[in-house]
Amino acid sequence: MKQLLALCLAALPLLGMAQAQKAIRLVVPYAAGGPIDVSARLLADKVKESLGSVIVDNKPGAGGNLGADLVAKALPDGMTIGIAAVATHAINPWLFAKMPYDSARDFTPITQILRVPNVLVMNADAAKRLHIDSLQDFVAYAKANPAKLNYGSGGLGSAGHLAGEMFKARAGIFAVHIPYNGGNPAQLALLSGQVDFNFDNLATAAPNIKSGKLKALGVTTLTRSPALPDVPSVAESYKDFSIDTWWGLVAPANLPLALQAKLHKAFSEALQSPDIKTRFAAMYAEPTPTTPEVFGALIQSELKKYEPMVKASGAKAE
Repeated sequence: MKQLLALCLAALPLLGMAQAQKAIRLVVPYAAGGPIDVSARLLADKVKESLGSVIVDNKPGAGGNLGADLVAKALPDGMTIGIAAVATHAINPWLFAKMPYDSARDFTPITQILRVPNVLVMNADAAKRLHIDSLQDFVAYAKANPAKLNYGSGGLGSAGHLAGEMFKARAGIFAVHIPYNGGNPAQLALLSGQVDFNFDNLATAAPNIKSGKLKALGVTTLTRSPALPDVPSVAESYKDFSIDTWWGLVAPANLPLALQAKLHKAFSEALQSPDIKTRFAAMYAEPTPTTPEVFGALIQSELKKYEPMVKASGAKAE
C-alpha cells in the first residue's frame, strides 16, 4: 500500500506537466482540404519541435468570419492563433453589412505565410474557337463583341469576382458575371463551357492548365509566376494590376511581445525550411515569411485597396 501511495505521489508532478503542456489551437476559418487548410497542417507539424503540439481547428462559415472571430475573441495567451486571409481581413469588412471583428485592430500579426497568384483562364476549346491565344487577343475580341463573353466566380465579392470587375474596368471591356456557390462549382462551369473565362487561384487551376483543358492568358501578380514562366502578368499590359491570394498567421490583439516573437520565430523558420518550400511549390504557392510589422502593414494596405473595389462591384453579404 505504501509503495502504491509513493508511486501516485511521484506521478503528480508529471500530471501537472502534462496539463501545463496544452496544445496550441490553430484556427483555420475554412473547411478542410483546401490550400489554406493544407498549408496550416504542414506548418503545424513543422513547428511542433519548437512550440509543442499545434492542433488545426477548422471553423468555416460566414465567408471565413466565424473562424476569424473566434481568434479575435480568444485570450491573448499564445494558445489560440489563426489564419488571416485576404477575404477575412481585406474583403469581408467591405462586403458584410455587419462585422463581428475589426480586422485592423482585433489581431496581433505574426507573419505572412503564402502568396498564390490568381490567373485569367479561358476554356481551352472556347479560346481555340474564338482564335484567342493571348491577353491582347482576348481584349480585342471582348471589345469587338461586347457582352458576348461571360465569366464565373466563387460568389459575389469573391476574389475572382473582384478581379474580373477590376480587369473589365482597366481593359475597357464588358462581360457578364455569373456567381457560383464556391470556387469548385465555378471551375466546373468553366471546364464544361458554361462560362468563357474565370480569374481562378493558380493552385486549383494549374492542373487543368497543364492538361490543356484551360488556356492561361495572364497571372494577376505584378511579376510572372515561376510556375508559369511563359504566361505574362496582366500588369505587363495594365500597369500595377495586382490582385492575388495571400494568407498569414495572427493572434488575438494585445498578445505579449515575447509570445509574438516566439511564434514569429517558429513559423518564419518553418516557412524557410527546404522541405516546406518544396511542398508549397507543389501547390504553386510562394512562401512569404515577413516580420509582424510588415504583415500588419500588408493587412492595412489591402484593406484600403479593396474598399473601392468592393463598393464598385455592388456586392453585398448579410
